[in-house]
Amino acid sequence: MNSRFTEEFDGLVEKFSELVTGDASPEMVEKIKVWSIYNHIHKTMPALTSHWNQLHPEGKAEIRKLFEEVRSLHLKLKDENQKQE
Repeated sequence: MNSRFTEEFDGLVEKFSELVTGDASPEMVEKIKVWSIYNHIHKTMPALTSHWNQLHPEGKAEIRKLFEEVRSLHLKLKDENQKQE
């Protein structure tokens, strides 16, 4: 891929991370990438994620933990934004 595109796309993911969680740190951006990809796979091919979850129970637990973290951060950010209005 073109390096300019890669930089621009990385910027998009960073902004997405910030808007969803309030955090655009490199660690959170990586978490959002995993969260987004898993979420997409789960919605488009649920049987695949179900199969993967059965084969990798520790991975399933990590994904669950990640989903809960993202949800918690998003709700916190949403609450803070509503208080500012």
